[in-house]
Amino acid sequence: MKYGKSMTLAALAATTALTLTACGGNDDGGGGESSGGDGESVRIGIKYDQPGLGFKDGEEYTGFDVDVAKYVAKELGYSEDQIEWVESPSANRENMLSNDQVDMIFATYSITDKRKESVAFAGPYFVAGQDLLVSQDNTDIKGPEDLEGKNLCSVTGSTSAQKIKDQYAGTVNLVEQGGYADCVTILGSGGVDAVTTDDIILAGLAATDANSGKFKVVGNPFTEEKYGVGLPKDSDKCQAINDAITKMVEDGAWEEAVTKNTEGADYKYNEDLNPPTPDACA
Repeated sequence: MKYGKSMTLAALAATTALTLTACGGNDDGGGGESSGGDGESVRIGIKYDQPGLGFKDGEEYTGFDVDVAKYVAKELGYSEDQIEWVESPSANRENMLSNDQVDMIFATYSITDKRKESVAFAGPYFVAGQDLLVSQDNTDIKGPEDLEGKNLCSVTGSTSAQKIKDQYAGTVNLVEQGGYADCVTILGSGGVDAVTTDDIILAGLAATDANSGKFKVVGNPFTEEKYGVGLPKDSDKCQAINDAITKMVEDGAWEEAVTKNTEGADYKYNEDLNPPTPDACA
């Protein structure tokens, strides 16, 4: 999937949307999700600033997370025009679910035991791994073991940056930025040798119009991140969502969504881990 408009404008739109949401900007009158149909909406949280995963461009929402969310919503009985998209930044996801601001979240939301203390999960619908993005012609970096003495970019406060600090401190020069798009810009200018975060996030960034053909994902992931569907703790939708994910895999729509949203990134998902089988619901 290609994204032709500037990330700066998208970020401004995302910030505006978040402000409206924080002020109670939902227009569903405070109602929660219905069983589907009946003219009611379902509130789905996504990222607005991750090309290839969750991206808002004007009134269009695109990315792999968005495609999975649409498929699941349809299986639950909702048409696309019944979906109310809500920006769900990483730091706000648990609170948004606990405070009834969203009904479910598809936003590169890794399933962890700590998060399960406050929210529930369906899925996973994808298993990512921390990887490296390098220039297309780079032949020196094939994995984290090749980073000694190199400049590596990640986002301040991210788990990816912390992983590098914990395991490669003193051998890698970590350059931290406010967003992964900033890291990719620096990579393109030669200011760093690689960028690190989850592989499919890197692939989405590399697949934008501005970056297509310039970068490649190394393809040597060194962590395992199970992307789940975040749900309120008392939700009864886990099994229905898992059934929808399984159906999406079986009918080929899952594969099509991955391919479409990473086109131009020279990326292949980890076939040992994907397509995933959803975990049993608690």
